[in-house]
Amino acid sequence: MSHPKLKLYVAPGSCTRVPTIALEEIGVPFETELVRLAQKQHKSPEFLAVNPKGKVPVLVIDDYALSENVAILTWLNRTYPEANLLPETKDDLASVQQIADLAFFSGTLHPFVTRIAKPDIFVTDAQKADMVREAAVSALNPYMALINQRLSDQPWWYGETWSICDGYFFWIWWRLHSAGYDGSQYTNLASFEKRILQRPAVIRALEREEQNLRILAEERKRNR
Repeated sequence: MSHPKLKLYVAPGSCTRVPTIALEEIGVPFETELVRLAQKQHKSPEFLAVNPKGKVPVLVIDDYALSENVAILTWLNRTYPEANLLPETKDDLASVQQIADLAFFSGTLHPFVTRIAKPDIFVTDAQKADMVREAAVSALNPYMALINQRLSDQPWWYGETWSICDGYFFWIWWRLHSAGYDGSQYTNLASFEKRILQRPAVIRALEREEQNLRILAEERKRNR
């Protein structure tokens, strides 16, 4: 069976970690292209020719560029069903519910993460940035409590079966921690993190990020 040529545009620390995990789970060859967000490379004419939205991730499938995590993950699941990125469903409604779950991470949680990690994107005044962050934390907490409860008696989002929803939430949980979010009350989420960090595909995805971080560090040294 021949596979399409896959290239994923990535940036360390961003939500490109999620499709990277998915591709590592699938096990097909794929290339990553480092996008230097600090240098605004995602706004360059070269990148905008790939994705006019000026965002990562973008998965180039042969010559077709697919953006948005929900779409990328849905395509990967449908194209490589043997990888079990999402549990097999019996009807269309259950399949659509999986898309709704991915959209929950992408459309509901992710925007709060951005406001907590980078409130200065939305306002320039430091005091107002603190207000944006505090409001986002307050709005996010009930969702985190809901997920903490969901994982109280099961290891993964869909029970005993790992899925890319777990990969998505892993990035969200990590990004919140790295931004100083206090999630110490959500003990089930801390246990979840320990479990997922043992997953080989996750380990490989993180190794790819570390490699790109080393590249960026070397570039900063040369440009001093």
